[in-house]
Amino acid sequence: MANRRNALPSNVSGDFFVDSSCIDCDTCRIVAPSSFARVGDQSAVVRQPEDDDEVLAAQKAAVACPTSSIGSASKARVREAIGAYPECIEGDVHFCGYTSESSFGAHSYLVGTTAGNLLIDSPRFAGPLVTRIAAMGGVRRMLLTHSDDVADHARFHAQFGCERLIHMADAGRGRDAMERMLEGNGPTELEPGLLAIPVPGHTRGSVVFLWQERYLFSGDHLAWSERLGHLYAFRSACWYSWSAQIESMKRLLDYRFEWVLPGHGRRANLPAAEMRASLERCVEWMESHG
Repeated sequence: MANRRNALPSNVSGDFFVDSSCIDCDTCRIVAPSSFARVGDQSAVVRQPEDDDEVLAAQKAAVACPTSSIGSASKARVREAIGAYPECIEGDVHFCGYTSESSFGAHSYLVGTTAGNLLIDSPRFAGPLVTRIAAMGGVRRMLLTHSDDVADHARFHAQFGCERLIHMADAGRGRDAMERMLEGNGPTELEPGLLAIPVPGHTRGSVVFLWQERYLFSGDHLAWSERLGHLYAFRSACWYSWSAQIESMKRLLDYRFEWVLPGHGRRANLPAAEMRASLERCVEWMESHG
C-alpha cells in the first residue's frame, strides 16, 4: 500500500499521490497520462483528476502499478478499477494491467481465440485478475517474449494448466519448467494466424508474436517513441547485442501489422503502410545510434 508519509514532494496537492517506492516503470503515465508524469527519475501526480473518467483512470493506474506506489485517500471508483482488467484494447485483445515488480512493470496481454485464450508474458498473479481471466475462459497457452518478463508464469501455469513457450536461448535455468521451447532464428507458425518470430538483440532469445497479421506483441524489442515520432528500440536497455537487434528489426519489415503492443514503452496503432514506414525510420535511427 502507498504511504502518504512517504509521498514524493513532486506531487501536486490533492487526493492522489505517488510515494517513494516508485520504480519509474512508466505504467501510470501510460494508463493515466493526464494525471501522472515523470519528475526526475520517478513518477508523480502532476495534475489531480478533475472528472469521473480521470478518477477511474488514476485508480486503474494504481491497480496496475507493480509496487503499489500510488495512493488515494478517497478510494473513489476503486472497485471499478480493480475489476477493469483485463481491459479491451481492440476486439479480443486485452491489456492485463496488474504489472509485476519482478518484470519491472512489463505489460502483458490476453488474446481470445476460438481455440482458447493466449497470455502474452506474465502479469502479477493477483486474485481479481485471475478471477476475471477464469471467467473469460482461462489460459490455454502462455507466450513469453523473453526472460525479463516471465514474472508469475509458474503460478498461472499451476492455476490454468497452460502450456508455456519461450526461446531456448532465454530459458536459462528454468528450461525444465517450460512445456515448449523455440530454437533458431526462423519464424514458427504456432497455430493458424499466430507466428513466433525470434528477434535476438534485447536478449539473445527475444521473440515477438504476430497475431492475425495485425497485432505484434513486441516484448522489449520494439515500442513507440512520442519524442521521436516513430518506432524505436531501447538503446540503453540492450542486454545482448545492438547490431543483432538492428538485423532483427530489419527482418520485421517482411511482415504486415497495424499494432505494436510492447512489454515496456508505448503502444502504436497505424495503418500497415504507415507502420512499415515507421519501422524503416526506426532502423535508420538504430543504425545512426550504433
